[in-house]
Amino acid sequence: MLTSALAGLVTGLSLIVAIGAQNAFVLRQGLARRHVGPVVAVCALSDLVLIVAGVAGIGTVVEQAGWVIDVVRWAGVAFLTWYGVSALRRARGGDSLQAATGDDATLGRAVRTAVALTWLNPHVFLDTVLLLGSIANTHEARWWFAAGACTASVLWFTGLGYGARLAHRALSTARAWQVLDVLIGLTMLAIAAGLALGA
Repeated sequence: MLTSALAGLVTGLSLIVAIGAQNAFVLRQGLARRHVGPVVAVCALSDLVLIVAGVAGIGTVVEQAGWVIDVVRWAGVAFLTWYGVSALRRARGGDSLQAATGDDATLGRAVRTAVALTWLNPHVFLDTVLLLGSIANTHEARWWFAAGACTASVLWFTGLGYGARLAHRALSTARAWQVLDVLIGLTMLAIAAGLALGA
């Protein structure tokens, strides 16, 4: 049981740690200290639902309905392109720092963005539902594996969101936020292009 849980923890971390749209958004919210708890909760709870679904065998259904992945993929391309362009426009306009701390960064907008970045990303379904679910089912104690993977998700998003405060001083200037927004914008556009090209 402990071996399966540890395998789930390591596998979950290896899949989630890679920089992506969701992680970039959580990092930005953490640096801005805006709605970190709700954003972390949305990302972690979404992961828990997807991990449990994958281990329960939903991956087989998703595999059979390939059109679902296609719909999610193109919705993801559209959303990521919009978000990437928005980040680049924010950086170009020099209002990155104000956008991060201003009143327009509402809780509802932050939660909606976290939901979209999670559920409109076909890689989430491929990695979390199909891949993690398949690996879990090679373990006799598959639910212990799932528990380990769920723990990895909660630890990662909590650490990323709240740990970002440690870098706040280094990113307290408008120029630093402009650079961050350029990096986030380019990351989003690269992921969107990868999705559009079927990567």
